[in-house]
Amino acid sequence: MAEVRVTDLHKHFGAVHAVRGINLDIPDGEFTVLVGPSGCGKSTLLRTIAGLEEITEGEIAIGGDVVNDMRPRDRDVAMVFQDYALYPHMTARANIGFGLRARKMPQAEIDQRVGRAAAMLGINGLLDRYPRQLSGGQRQRVAIGRAIVRNPKVFLFDEPLSNLDAQLRDEMRGEIKRLHQEIDTTMIYVTHDQIEAMTLADRIVLMRDGVIEQQGAPLDLFERPVNRFVAGFLGSPKMNFIPAKLMREDGDRIILSDGISLALPRGRLSTNAAPTDVLLGLRPEHISRAGGEPMVAGTARVDATVDLLQPTGSRTFATFSLGGVPVIAELQAHDVSRVGEKIPLVLNLDRASIFAADSEKAL
Repeated sequence: MAEVRVTDLHKHFGAVHAVRGINLDIPDGEFTVLVGPSGCGKSTLLRTIAGLEEITEGEIAIGGDVVNDMRPRDRDVAMVFQDYALYPHMTARANIGFGLRARKMPQAEIDQRVGRAAAMLGINGLLDRYPRQLSGGQRQRVAIGRAIVRNPKVFLFDEPLSNLDAQLRDEMRGEIKRLHQEIDTTMIYVTHDQIEAMTLADRIVLMRDGVIEQQGAPLDLFERPVNRFVAGFLGSPKMNFIPAKLMREDGDRIILSDGISLALPRGRLSTNAAPTDVLLGLRPEHISRAGGEPMVAGTARVDATVDLLQPTGSRTFATFSLGGVPVIAELQAHDVSRVGEKIPLVLNLDRASIFAADSEKAL
């Protein structure tokens, strides 16, 4: 096990500046997820840590040792790829033990390690099958087993679940999470899927255009985003953004374009130098149907007409127009029955985010 430290890292591909001055410290044993849209630099960053891409500038240290000039096989990391990268002419057993045989390890030790990894991943009965005889999820377990048997300092995962269907992805997420709890080794995991990031990570590193926008515990990013990009990337459905005016006389108030006035809870803004033009950020789960109970502090009531319904079973996503833009609310299944229905809504302003309209930074 080992900590990973990335210092002032830059990576150029010709004129393309893919990674721009990344500084990142990953403690020993932490599960860190690099997440962001396609092309943000997350896979490039992972591949520089693995040694599969040469860095242009900066430093990478693993376990306190600078590895800039080390070959990938000398860095003591194990990487699990999106496409499994199994040898088709070898059985699962041979694939898992391949790296150990290449290191001239005694056969008895190889057998022991392969058996232990297979038991951990629940694939004991599959060891004599070839990759073509395995499902996608089984192949990915074999690929992970091949990494486990090496007992590396660091595990690197490059979008390992993106080729699996939704049900298998859910199962494998749980397997990878359980695996980390069992072996307690540093893991760095790349994905574009924010659900994977939220469910797996001890810490999320959210990237855009080669830089880190925000990093921290999943709930920190979800509840306290530093800007509109972070707020909109995490959460499904994503956060609603409603253009508004901020009035600061006699308490802070948000005025929507349709004239609705909302009183913000005291202390909701972290700055006194707030602009007039803002975006009110409300997550769908922070909008509910009003009942007969009295309103509580930090909430506001509005009436809105349903434009679209998307039932999901126990919950229904209902779209309304608020402040001149479509707004999605996550309601109970039977809170609304038809398009065109006008219902009372409660907005939880205690959980709202406010962003400057020009810089899109959180206020």
